[in-house]
Amino acid sequence: MTTTNATHKSKRLHITSSALIFVVAIIFLASTLRTPLTGVGPVISSIREDLGISNVLAGFLTTIPLLAFAVVSPFAPRISRKLGLEKTLVYSVILLTIGIIVRSLGTTTLLIFGTVLIGVAISFGNVLVPSFFKLKYPLHIGLLTGIYTVSMNISAAVAVGISNPLATNTSWGWQGALSVSVILTLITLFTWFPLLRGEKVDLSTLSNSSTDIPEIKIWKKPLAWAIAIAMGFQSLLFYCSISWLPEILISQGYSAEKAGLLTSAMQMAQIPMTFLIPIIAEKLRSQRPLVYMFTVLYIIGFTGLYFKLTDFTVFWMICIGLAAGSSFGIIMMLFTLRTKTAYEAAQISGFAQSIGYLLAAAGPVLFGFLHDATGSWDTPNILFIGSALILFFTAFISAKDRYL
Repeated sequence: MTTTNATHKSKRLHITSSALIFVVAIIFLASTLRTPLTGVGPVISSIREDLGISNVLAGFLTTIPLLAFAVVSPFAPRISRKLGLEKTLVYSVILLTIGIIVRSLGTTTLLIFGTVLIGVAISFGNVLVPSFFKLKYPLHIGLLTGIYTVSMNISAAVAVGISNPLATNTSWGWQGALSVSVILTLITLFTWFPLLRGEKVDLSTLSNSSTDIPEIKIWKKPLAWAIAIAMGFQSLLFYCSISWLPEILISQGYSAEKAGLLTSAMQMAQIPMTFLIPIIAEKLRSQRPLVYMFTVLYIIGFTGLYFKLTDFTVFWMICIGLAAGSSFGIIMMLFTLRTKTAYEAAQISGFAQSIGYLLAAAGPVLFGFLHDATGSWDTPNILFIGSALILFFTAFISAKDRYL
């Protein structure tokens, strides 16, 4: 172990003012990484009717950020090495603020352009936060990941729940409902300014070499591909759920507002799992028991929706939420559990999210296309179940105790 590694591995999350500032900054950063996306699903009908767009184009509103994730993610580690992690993340939040404002200006062109900016901005947080934890507090990765993912999911659930009421019960319309997340980005910038003045962390400071970091050939590692595909199908399930579950529930007889609340309940069900699973996963040599658990929950939830057993819809949504929270927590931990250094964690995070989100990007559009082609949500529901099975196999491979 090098001196640099020993120094960083000795860091513990003592309760100090700097540690509290760090945790608060992470909480607010996490809140900006999903709310601009999850608020779209409940108001997608309003957007479609107001702008006169098809279901396929409406599905692209969720797919565009995923494509941006796929394109930008591999470059995030290199950019952060030049600018520093803190500055890179702050610049990404500034770009995110601009994207939210542009998207909410009320035309189809600006809606799409703003969505692109949002996707580019969120990519940096998605990729860099896991390596940031490994660098800053390597002895508390599970706890910090739990706090991070819980914050992300609470804010996402709130966005799902309030989006439709804000659009329909106020004069703001869908534009106002989608612009509300600007409040979070501005608060995030305020909380991150102290980190810019404090101790800086650099991905090059926790590596096998303090001067030159060899680029491992991620694409030649079978484990990296397993993690990437698992990331892809976990993301596909998440983004297809937030995009189309409200519409599926409406087709089963629920009002738009009730469908939004049920989808919000699914999001809320993720919260305990997104906190507990990273902590549990860090303590296990193999995470395979957790993979079995979330797969069973996914199958139960999506099968119940497929058979339209509406008397138990709340239960189906809770099962899906518990599964989504568990699978997301495990995938996030794999970036650090399967790597030895922070830079490797950033590399696998960038690679897995690039490949994974490229796979996930097809989901919302495919679901919208299949609904338009068949006039039913039965086929998309079958795809939910099939995707959960693919996620099981790839996550099972990735959960074995080993390194890249």
